Amino acid sequence: MFLSYPLLAALSGVFLAQFIKIPIHFITSREWKFSLFFSTGGMPSSHTATVVGLASAMGLSLGFRSNEFAISFVLAIIVMHDAMGIRRHAGYHAALLNQLATDFSNLLEIIKHPNPNNYATREKLKELLGHQPAEVFFGALLGFIIALILYPIYPF
Repeated sequence: MFLSYPLLAALSGVFLAQFIKIPIHFITSREWKFSLFFSTGGMPSSHTATVVGLASAMGLSLGFRSNEFAISFVLAIIVMHDAMGIRRHAGYHAALLNQLATDFSNLLEIIKHPNPNNYATREKLKELLGHQPAEVFFGALLGFIIALILYPIYPF
């Protein structure tokens, strides 16, 4: 295997987090949605699992006082903050814009606009962009656990 331990921990984090979204969605909705493997948002945060897996692996392998751990830790904090803040609010904005477009289309239908279908058939904005704090927490927990599991079995 040519992957370094930190890279393997990070890639395992993103893969497992994306995979776990499918059965979690099934449990909550009784619907299999395999497209979640390639989507953003949802439980757990794959972005968080990736960067926390990377940072944890860096800390475990090089020491928690190393420069490499410091860099990966700061990156993890930025990614988690972004997932809960900017990206989540962009999703709220998308939901509001989608509702406004639907309302506008319905209004045009009511007043008999000559071509209301131009508004009703447009592509909706993606609403599930960011994460709730719990989704980020469980993504971080998953990333940390992956790094801990891989640490003793990965040859240095």
